[in-house]
Amino acid sequence: MRDVRLLVTRRLPQAVERRLAQTCAATFNTSDQPMSREALEQALTEYDIVLPTITDRFDAELFGSVPVRTRLIANFGAGTEHIDLGAARTAGIAVTNTPDALTEATAELAVTLMLMTARRAGEGERELRAGRWPGWHPTHLLGRSLWGSTLGLVGFGRIAQATARRAAALGMRIAYHSRTRAAAEVEAAFAATYCADLDALAAQSDIVSLHVPGGDATRHLVNARFLGAMKRDAILVNTARGSIVDEAALADALGQGRLAAAGLDVFEREPQVDTRLLTLENVVLLPHLGSATIETRTAMGMQAADNIDAFLAGSALPNRVV
Repeated sequence: MRDVRLLVTRRLPQAVERRLAQTCAATFNTSDQPMSREALEQALTEYDIVLPTITDRFDAELFGSVPVRTRLIANFGAGTEHIDLGAARTAGIAVTNTPDALTEATAELAVTLMLMTARRAGEGERELRAGRWPGWHPTHLLGRSLWGSTLGLVGFGRIAQATARRAAALGMRIAYHSRTRAAAEVEAAFAATYCADLDALAAQSDIVSLHVPGGDATRHLVNARFLGAMKRDAILVNTARGSIVDEAALADALGQGRLAAAGLDVFEREPQVDTRLLTLENVVLLPHLGSATIETRTAMGMQAADNIDAFLAGSALPNRVV
């Protein structure tokens, strides 16, 4: 398949790049920076397959602006909100994703953020590094225990359920809101309580963790109203997509003491972050590390490669989105 041209828009783990290079004529973006719109237009005209990431936006205008050679977009990641799926279908392009590989790592990070915010670990580390630690005393940096608290999950898919499994092991009660209620046996497995009303979930939860996809349907789902429904001593955690949270409203709530803390791994305008969030002590900020383990990123790349292999073989695509 050396006549089939593949463009990989960002650097991937070495094992993945070696496999892709053996599969077809692969070109890698060695700068490892997001590609310009002009470069993406050129990719659609010159490559049979494009392997992009969330930093590459394929909108309807892009698909309609050039004669398209590409027949497969093998996305590196589960979310596809950066790709106009309808426009891709119209252009005759199949789209695949990597839905399973990042589940456990992202759930781990969600729990990491819960622990860091609840136990004020970020504040403590900054204090210690700055030489401001006064020494141990009984009321210093008192946080809260996760044990016995209620975790409210917005969304109840793979990552949310993996998070619930870990949270239950820490002694947390599980509640969730989802467009589709889970089967009774799934709820029983997690001792999870379904909440049909989103604001009601916010009101009863000590920690709210977000696990819904990005896109227009969920943009600013967490807004001033939602934050106002949360307890004043509650915590918000987001490892899903930055667009789900109205960052200005969140900064207001945190700065005015209407919310105890937040742990954020994703942001509305990455890599830019609302400047007020950068100055608040009651916020833990991580640079989109949800799937950032060597095992997970390699597995994601191998899953994308599986999709490419199936495409080249003329077989059904394992993780076809459109």
